[in-house]
Amino acid sequence: MKKFKKFFYSQKAAPWVFVLPFILSFAIFWIYPLFSAFKMSFESIKPGQIEWVGISNYTKLLRDSAFHIALKNSATYMIGTLVLLIPFPMLFAVLMDSRLVKAKGLWKAILYIPALTSVVISGTLFRLMFSEYSTGQMNVLMELLGKAPVAWLKNGTTGMIALLILACWRWTGVNMLYFVSGLKGIDGALYESADIDGANSWQKFRYVTLPLLKPTSIYVLTISVYAGLAMFLESFMLWNGNSSPKNIGLTIVGYLYKRGIERNQMGYAAAVGVVLLVIALIINFVQLILNGTFKKEER
Repeated sequence: MKKFKKFFYSQKAAPWVFVLPFILSFAIFWIYPLFSAFKMSFESIKPGQIEWVGISNYTKLLRDSAFHIALKNSATYMIGTLVLLIPFPMLFAVLMDSRLVKAKGLWKAILYIPALTSVVISGTLFRLMFSEYSTGQMNVLMELLGKAPVAWLKNGTTGMIALLILACWRWTGVNMLYFVSGLKGIDGALYESADIDGANSWQKFRYVTLPLLKPTSIYVLTISVYAGLAMFLESFMLWNGNSSPKNIGLTIVGYLYKRGIERNQMGYAAAVGVVLLVIALIINFVQLILNGTFKKEER
């Protein structure tokens, strides 16, 4: 073993020795499951029986109203998280990087702690908070405002608001830290030059901070698109299962779970997963092109 380690870390080791573990990991944990799911999407899989059905799973999806609802809910959630979880964490990061905020470490910890909370626990707490009964915290607040209690989780609009509040509570601190890291890479001399030129705070943010935060913004946008479309457990816990009223809380992954695990229709569930992957790839590929990620830098 010692001889192998000595050879592995020596300069005499061939380049493939270092690359091989990454290739194997990529093939085993990504390529193989991907092709397996793609193959399953053309099959009808039942206990002890696998039948090739061609594209019937996909044609069935086109007529599946429940899938259309799940797609709409996931798209709405994704757009809502993009609107809320990019500009506000960026603003908080700028404040944390300025001299206006004291005890920065404490505030960073307070904003990041929700991300360490289990989704099961946080989803259960938010379900109690948004309870339709007058004892729920949100309805207690409504009563203080002189409003009648609201059945938050029985209406599509208020249910989506509850989901977005849960998302903001959990992920604002994480995205803020991404932007804080991006701000650390900006040369302070640029801000000094802007001060000499008479730029105010907004102009420094507009012409210095925003352009130089573009790589971080693109990264956060990319992972947010995928996270928004792939959201499942938050909705599952908020509605205490996968059966929200009129499917107002059903997501694409939730529908995949319902078909594959609850109804044992693995081939159909695989088709749902493939469609989700294609949608996420198309959206991210388009936004990366529009953001100029694939353009060559001019020298």
